[in-house]
Amino acid sequence: MLRGVILGVHVLLALMIIGLVLLQRGKGAEAGAGFGSGASGTVFGARGTSTLFSKLTAVFAGLFFFTSLSLAYLGSHAPVRPTSVLERAAQAAAPSKAPPPALTTTAPPTPSPAPASTSETAPTAEKK
Repeated sequence: MLRGVILGVHVLLALMIIGLVLLQRGKGAEAGAGFGSGASGTVFGARGTSTLFSKLTAVFAGLFFFTSLSLAYLGSHAPVRPTSVLERAAQAAAPSKAPPPALTTTAPPTPSPAPASTSETAPTAEKK
């Protein structure tokens, strides 16, 4: 619930920042040709809009930074219980984890004694 609200605010802030940046006039841009000779500066005021837009952009950028940190914090702390229907179904279908049976320790097998004489050979097939 909280994560969804923060994510919604985060997306709205991103869209507002994009809009404000696109509305701002760059330094040295000759946008006056669209409104007549130099009249573009008087549409929103000579200098008032650039400072207002730049201040709003800074405020929205700070809030965007805060929501980014909040989402990162909430994402790193996973919920303990399942939150969706699929997670609950997967948890119910999974077998209960029983402790593994205790392993008994046995002595390693003792090697068989070597033959006393080396003249013994393996039995050979009889010839007919």
